[in-house]
Amino acid sequence: MGTPDFAVPSLNALKEAGYEVPLVITQPDRPAGRGKKLTPPPVKVLAEELGIPVYQPEKVKGNRELLETLRKINPDLIVVAAYGKILPDEILNLPKFGCINVHASLLPEYRGASPIQSVLLDGKEETGVTIMKISPELDAGDIISQRKVKIEKSDNAQTLHDKLAKVGAELLVETIPDYVSGKITPVPQDHSKATYCKPIKKEMGRIDWTLPAERIFNMVRAFTPWPSAYAEFKGRRVKITEAEPVNLQGKPGEVVKADKELVVATGEGALRIKRIRPEGRKEITGEEFIRGYRVKVGDMFS
Repeated sequence: MGTPDFAVPSLNALKEAGYEVPLVITQPDRPAGRGKKLTPPPVKVLAEELGIPVYQPEKVKGNRELLETLRKINPDLIVVAAYGKILPDEILNLPKFGCINVHASLLPEYRGASPIQSVLLDGKEETGVTIMKISPELDAGDIISQRKVKIEKSDNAQTLHDKLAKVGAELLVETIPDYVSGKITPVPQDHSKATYCKPIKKEMGRIDWTLPAERIFNMVRAFTPWPSAYAEFKGRRVKITEAEPVNLQGKPGEVVKADKELVVATGEGALRIKRIRPEGRKEITGEEFIRGYRVKVGDMFS
């Protein structure tokens, strides 16, 4: 059971490891892109390439057809990776070895919908993947295995996503044999240390230049590629896709360097803008933006 790109390596790894995957359950096709064309989830695309039947229920809770389908298969194990829906007890209790989940954080930290963006937003230097038993409470099940992943300063939500998806898939196929043979005893989470992250919304990407440069830098990393960290310049929206903090001062939002480097002051320090995307245009370097938009010292980002 999985839906977005994060779940693709896990499905692929299960097949490559020789497991019998009789069914893939994913979310329905949704409109996507500018044309709002009906688009299949990435997991469906891979499942069809692998010749695995796909089932796309609109709802899971109280879905008798889904339950009967699963009962006929009589699975030993259900593997979940970013499926996007809460599983009811009748599904959790169905497989011989229960349901396990690939979660993109070191639980009990960052339970919820946005562990990858949230760990970057908080400026952490380390995260990881947890394979856990699924319980009725959100991401609160017993931990089966974990693996740490170092976060580089150059990482953004896309690069960290790709790392964690790969590590999660590797850990999943390493963990299953020891889990089902009883060699691993799942460990309850310390719920007193649990932290939660909310779904990412578009407006969260709006830059407040009175914030410290380090915080805005973390926003740029966390919100690339979506929803992007964005601001206005001369009445046009711009998305900042790569930046770094520097030790310069000025009025928040003021351009303090505009030669070969584009540097904008913040509430504490300044931000060197390395790559930027003007609205409706392609991404360019800070230097190209200076030339193309005649940026000068004293101009303001809002």
